[in-house]
Amino acid sequence: MKIGLFGGTFDPIHNAHLFLAESARVSEHLDRVLFLPTNQQQYREKANVSPEHRCAMILAAIESNAAFSLDTTDLQPDATGYTADLLPRLRTKYPDDEFTFIIGADSLVNATWVRFDDVLNALDRFIIAPRSGSLPDALARAVAAVPTRLRERIGTLNLPELPESASLIRTLIAQNKNIRYLVPDAVWNYIVAQKLYEPAVA
Repeated sequence: MKIGLFGGTFDPIHNAHLFLAESARVSEHLDRVLFLPTNQQQYREKANVSPEHRCAMILAAIESNAAFSLDTTDLQPDATGYTADLLPRLRTKYPDDEFTFIIGADSLVNATWVRFDDVLNALDRFIIAPRSGSLPDALARAVAAVPTRLRERIGTLNLPELPESASLIRTLIAQNKNIRYLVPDAVWNYIVAQKLYEPAVA
């Protein structure tokens, strides 16, 4: 089986996440895409809401797609948040499957990756999606720095740049602005019902 691995804080999950995951599934002929929320993302601030809320939103968002699943391996207490540590754990759970890692260009360019060679060695494919604000030259430099023997595992998705972001959604909520249609309706309803991301009352 060919499995796509899509990690992040998903704080909250939004329509661009789903579009990217489905585009990767189709173009890479994946059987499943695992959404892998993390608590310990090393290059971003800590998530704003609990893992329970984020998992509930992911499950609501992916319910209509039988090829999408939630995997909580990177939420375990001893998880480090480093992809190089996560992949061996996933290999134990899915020993016979091929792994395709799905990532936005901003996450590759703007982060300092730890043991990136180990990450690529553990994967069959490493697929990059264009993101608004990620310069093509910076992406080209990041790929060029990869050893030649591993570079053939890296591919790009032919998609428009995706400007939507979780930080934008959180900002709009804090400003009491509408986010409907930036997120799936089920996620929007959950955020409203749970009063997530609202500014703290002084």
